[in-house]
Amino acid sequence: MNENDKVPYVVSSKSYTAVAINCASKAGEWIKSRLGTVERLSTKVSAQDIVTEVDKGAEQMIRKLILTHFPDHAILGEEGVEPGAEAAARALQAAQDEEYLWIIDPIDGTTNYVHGFPFYSVSIALAHRGQVIVGVIYDPSRDELFVAEKGKGAYVHGSPMHVSGEEQLSDSLFASGFPLDAAVNLPQNMAELQMLLPKVRNIRAGGSAALHLAYVATGRLSGYWERGLSAWDAAAGALLVQESGGRVSDTEGRPYDLAVRNIAATNGLIHQGLLDTLKEASDSAR
Repeated sequence: MNENDKVPYVVSSKSYTAVAINCASKAGEWIKSRLGTVERLSTKVSAQDIVTEVDKGAEQMIRKLILTHFPDHAILGEEGVEPGAEAAARALQAAQDEEYLWIIDPIDGTTNYVHGFPFYSVSIALAHRGQVIVGVIYDPSRDELFVAEKGKGAYVHGSPMHVSGEEQLSDSLFASGFPLDAAVNLPQNMAELQMLLPKVRNIRAGGSAALHLAYVATGRLSGYWERGLSAWDAAAGALLVQESGGRVSDTEGRPYDLAVRNIAATNGLIHQGLLDTLKEASDSAR
């Protein structure tokens, strides 16, 4: 038994983590209460990239709660940024020099939410000088709260999380997502899917990057990769995976940071196998 397994996980009431948990749980409860009431949809970069008044309301709720406790902290939220990859990169560039930066996705999986498909989440991360130090993901449908603090491990329902133990791709369950960028990322993703699928047990596509990362962290998935993500999609989940003993990088193997858009996350044991397969797909597409 790991020494950490013997120690109960306690969050002090005034900590950054406590505020993140409070924000995620309150926003998540409100989001769930509004399920089925969405009347108006707006689109961002494509017909598939939608936003609702619930997304915007949840982000405002989280912003107000954070600023009540930490009025001098900066906040980077999905709904406060113009659509598109370039706008996301510019927003991150402008904010990443902040001492404390909260990175929030009020509903990760809006399409699922709108359709009543119960796989969506609230994702909140806190970065200190560019390094993520707190990650919280809340799944309102299952009332599951995933929490990580840098250097202190990761927990679900207060119990320590550990990545899975698969050592071979053939024993592994993966997840991915379908990029909204149909010109470049989608064809690349499909080539990778076609290359990886025969090598693994199976592949899922749930539609929430944050929950996929949380599931890698808690051992329900062996690995996950996706192209075209933004910081708010992956920041909290990446810390969860790392603090659960897994590995997170970009799809070419470089260490994860907030600017990474093409992400690969695994239990660590099969990471090189995933990267090699993604490279194989890329080489064959040329």
